[in-house]
Amino acid sequence: MANEINHDFDCKAFSAKQMEEFVLLRFHDKFLLRTNDLSNRDQILGYLGNLSKDPNIKVLVIFGSPEKTGCQEYLDFYHLVMESDKGMDAIHRMYNVINQLILAIVRLDKIVIHCNSGKVISSFLNISLACDYRIVADDTVFQNPCLQLGLLPKGGGAFFLQRIIGLSKSYDVLLSEKDISAKEALEMGLVDMMVGKDSLEEAAILKARLFSRKPKSSLTGVKKMLNYSLKDLEEYLNLENQELIRAIMSSE
Repeated sequence: MANEINHDFDCKAFSAKQMEEFVLLRFHDKFLLRTNDLSNRDQILGYLGNLSKDPNIKVLVIFGSPEKTGCQEYLDFYHLVMESDKGMDAIHRMYNVINQLILAIVRLDKIVIHCNSGKVISSFLNISLACDYRIVADDTVFQNPCLQLGLLPKGGGAFFLQRIIGLSKSYDVLLSEKDISAKEALEMGLVDMMVGKDSLEEAAILKARLFSRKPKSSLTGVKKMLNYSLKDLEEYLNLENQELIRAIMSSE
């Protein structure tokens, strides 16, 4: 067996704690604003890179920030950066950071479980869709603030959604201003499990332990085969960037 590495970590953007053969990673608040600090990008991508090198870790559990404020967070971020001297540079940076995070999750040779609660905007939903298993608390509400600005959701939403729920339902999700409840998301197949808010971490740990009991070679091999159809994801994310920038320019 390879030498054991301690993966406990804490920084402005996230914290992480190792438990047995899995790691619990928690994003902190103001994620969108933090994407404009390249040190935050380097820390999260560097952490995932180091994690991928450790054969003793089989599962990564990601928790969305409990302090997020839904649509308002996205609207505040957009207006703040567009009214600043950074403008489009900040938008480009956010898009590229999200691209890199999603590609890192998909390519990680670990099973990735995503957990969320409360108000979740489309970009955070899309990050969860890049993961292998999704658990939400029963108070979770998915929101799409992009339509208010004439924009598109960033993070591979269209790419992942049509694979999971089909083309017509993907149109409904991407073009709807209606909130999606946790129960509706479960029925649609957007998430795999719904639990009480107080049971979210417990459910995630139990699921991580179930995955961890499987041979590492089986987990890695199955993930690679299931993700084979994602080989065009990087090209799609670049196209998504172009369409998003075009939408921003036409809405100004």
